[in-house]
Amino acid sequence: MNYSVFEVFRIGIGPSSSHTVGPMSAVNRFLIELDARHLIKQVFRVKVHLYGSLALTGIGHGTDTAVILGLLGEVPQTVDPAKIAPLIADIKDAQLLPLMGKHEIAFEYAKDIIFHHAKSLAEHPNGMLLEAFGADKELLYANTYFSIGGGAVLDLAEITASKTQSKVAQKEMQVDKHPYAFNSATELLGLGQENGLSIAEIVWQNELQYQDAAATRAHLLKIWAVMNSSIERGLYAEGMLPGGLKVKRRAASLYRQSSVFGGKLTADFQAMDLVSAFAIAVNEENACGGRVVTAPTNGSAGVIPAVLAYYTRFSRNSDSIKDDDIVKFLLTAAGIGMLYKKNASISAAEMGCQGEIGVSCSMAAAGLAAVLGATNAQIENAAEIAMEHNLGMTCDPIGGLVQVPCIERNSMGAIKAINAARLAMMDDGAHLVSLDAVIETMRQTGVDMQSKYRETALGGLAVNFVEC
Repeated sequence: MNYSVFEVFRIGIGPSSSHTVGPMSAVNRFLIELDARHLIKQVFRVKVHLYGSLALTGIGHGTDTAVILGLLGEVPQTVDPAKIAPLIADIKDAQLLPLMGKHEIAFEYAKDIIFHHAKSLAEHPNGMLLEAFGADKELLYANTYFSIGGGAVLDLAEITASKTQSKVAQKEMQVDKHPYAFNSATELLGLGQENGLSIAEIVWQNELQYQDAAATRAHLLKIWAVMNSSIERGLYAEGMLPGGLKVKRRAASLYRQSSVFGGKLTADFQAMDLVSAFAIAVNEENACGGRVVTAPTNGSAGVIPAVLAYYTRFSRNSDSIKDDDIVKFLLTAAGIGMLYKKNASISAAEMGCQGEIGVSCSMAAAGLAAVLGATNAQIENAAEIAMEHNLGMTCDPIGGLVQVPCIERNSMGAIKAINAARLAMMDDGAHLVSLDAVIETMRQTGVDMQSKYRETALGGLAVNFVEC
């Protein structure tokens, strides 16, 4: 299977791509399926069953809010974050909900959203069953969906097909549609060498199978505009993050201290301090339910914007950076992200945080190397270095919130990405461990990792932190 760049980068809202963006999209899709069957106006009640990680950390990740928004017909890329809280409060109080905006149905939060904490569906840890009932309590329609990471959603039939379809069949399906289909980093490098193309150019040519050049370019620049906007908002916002942990927003303070020479620390690492401020700014916005870009997930949404902001503000040619550079960075990063989606997963519920921060770090390292003039081999090396030093990272959010340790991890991921790109570019691209080997190692590590360390808040910091 090949992916569009915009299946790697999705505009949405916080705090979680798999627990907020995915469920909202799944519920919206369910309503569209109901409407296509001419059943929407017959619906009297809808029940949503959440399983596995969606149940265990759903409250902290805003899954319940996402479900309600989906029932209203809202979608992640256009819903207004500022209107969500009062809207949800009104619906809970009235116990009525305008289904898809078409007609009002009864809605009781405690009865109609069911958290199955002790049960997980076999196909994926992030599963949800949706049921629509008529006035006589008859079942009109039901379907099961899985939020597989980064806001992507598959229903039961699709996820079953994806698991049973052979790689040979998948490759045959790609050939007709994509001029440069690739399933591995080895194939990607081979295509570049055979055709004299950069990784960004390969991804660009494949993307033109989905929409024309102007639309692709405009969408990529919009992705950067949303990323940059989330940085700017986060750098000036202060106060406490929602959720009860009383975590103080600190991006603004970090930014002030990093922007002034002779502050608490020396100026030697000013650029790195600002990168940390950028990354933390984005993920504080994410924690507050603000507009961000899944890159490739919400939990890791700050890494790529911070590294790209580092390039636009601190590189030697920062005064002459053009839109083409932004496009090249994002295309290269997306190409690397596709390899993880194809051969492992970007879902923390499957891979732990190595599938989020690790993947975003790998993508960012590749993107930065590309715009700094690296060869394809050096880009692949940068991506490999970045992931190699994130292997085994668990996902153990305290309180099920995308705050601790998630926000700081974006800072660490961004710094590692910059270091990985620099290390790779000081060599010729030849290296012992391939990116393919590292991706497979990440996959195996995720499979071996106990479920309590995979976004369930049942292990690690989530249980060892004691709130005084």
